[in-house]
Amino acid sequence: MSSESKTIKIGTRDSELALWQAKTVQQQLESLGYKTQLVPVKSTGDIVLDKPLYELGITGIFTRTLDIAMLNHDIDIAVHSLKDVPTVLPNGIVQAAVLKRGNVNDTLVFKNNEEFLGAEHAVVATGSLRRKAQWLNRYPTHTIENLRGNVNSRLQKLKDNAHWDAAIFAAAGIGRIGIRPDQAINLSWMVPAPAQGAIMITALDENDFAKAACAELNHEETEICTAIEREFLNKLEGGCTAPIGALAQIKNDEVSFKGVLLSTDGSKKIEVTRVDKLGKHHDMATFCANYIIERGGKRLMDTIRKSNKTTNVYSTKSLTEDQRLLLNENVVAASSDFIKISLNRIHPHVLKNEIQNVIITSKNAVEALLTNYSAIELQFKNIYCVGRRTKRLIEKKIGPVKHAEKNAKKLAEYLVEFIDGTEVTYFCSDLRLDDLPNILEQNGIKVNEIEAYQTKYDGVKVDDTVEGIMFYSPSTVESYVQHNHKEVIAFCIGETTAKEAQKHFKDVRIAKVPTVESVIELVNEHYI
Repeated sequence: MSSESKTIKIGTRDSELALWQAKTVQQQLESLGYKTQLVPVKSTGDIVLDKPLYELGITGIFTRTLDIAMLNHDIDIAVHSLKDVPTVLPNGIVQAAVLKRGNVNDTLVFKNNEEFLGAEHAVVATGSLRRKAQWLNRYPTHTIENLRGNVNSRLQKLKDNAHWDAAIFAAAGIGRIGIRPDQAINLSWMVPAPAQGAIMITALDENDFAKAACAELNHEETEICTAIEREFLNKLEGGCTAPIGALAQIKNDEVSFKGVLLSTDGSKKIEVTRVDKLGKHHDMATFCANYIIERGGKRLMDTIRKSNKTTNVYSTKSLTEDQRLLLNENVVAASSDFIKISLNRIHPHVLKNEIQNVIITSKNAVEALLTNYSAIELQFKNIYCVGRRTKRLIEKKIGPVKHAEKNAKKLAEYLVEFIDGTEVTYFCSDLRLDDLPNILEQNGIKVNEIEAYQTKYDGVKVDDTVEGIMFYSPSTVESYVQHNHKEVIAFCIGETTAKEAQKHFKDVRIAKVPTVESVIELVNEHYI
């Protein structure tokens, strides 16, 4: 197919840096005569998650969403920061090109001046294990504060935290989007992350047109150097997140390599350097990884593996294995059901006549109705419900839904305006929010409440290492606070849950869509 007739759909995350990188690829392809279209892909919560895709080995937090979009044929190519891409790509996806590398260095952005570097006590912020370890190795009396988020929000946090002296960034990231402050110096002594500063394009192996187009953008020197660094990481890491740095460079037909592995507190450091003739460099990564392993690296990696296992997130609903696989490698999650449901017997007199208006606000109420009666016996003229999943279940098992809203309050406001008649039957729990019945009754609509199921609190005391809790209903929040009083980040499935969480926690975050997967995405965004 000619370049004139086919449009290449370029997938990218929607952060400012990701869009900059994707536009760079777009400009280069268009200058070669290809038609392109940018496709910003938001979050896994917005995508249909087909189980088989996770059996293909999709592991990277930044790349997973785009991998799925590509396997679904929503995009032709994806643009990534190569340092964020797992060293093993999913089956069917290949590296199509690596662009010429930008600045490889880490950069120190400081508040006032550099004098704090000579002080015994100073505070430096970074969310990177590698940067933290190398900084503490050089400045063992300094304190490292955790810093996460996109480049812009991290710069803002540095400004906002009065006691922080500086923060560490990738030079390429702040340089590319033009927000590198004047008070910044490159840390040439710090060994960068493998493939730092490089932009990578992936494509489906079967998509010959996209692969051929991207091959024209490939920068061979960058490809060779980043391949060595990533192979070194792959040989050393073995599925464990550890402080590893690697940098390969080509000069005068020679490849020089420097690699480093440190303990997480920076107290131990094992380094390797090697120079090979270009073309004779193919075993360089393996040699250097083995060199480190043999000099105490294996023992150090085993220690890191053990220390990485502390639980930092707890889900108040048991997560399935597929859902666990969605969590990024920095998240160690535990889960259990903080709410136990027992379905009630619904008396036959309730259903004696056809009910004109029925309200159902949860899947539990649907299950209770279906446990008591067959779909034919459930003769409801108008069914109103809360939530997409509840709506899907009702329409599959009982009948059409006249109207659905995101939460009970919105549904009540809708009914006040549009209800047929002046009476509703509300199938609810013994624990329920007052918003819906209060609003309806204040507006002259009679509410017949039928207790379809009971909600029992079944929370547990969580470990002190837990920093974030995933909540799925106001009841899960109430169940949690019965046993736990520690300040945590509340990752909430929707606004009603968040409203309850705000009574107990300062940092409350709401998922983009009301699904477990979207709550997981929220957690992943925090643990970047």
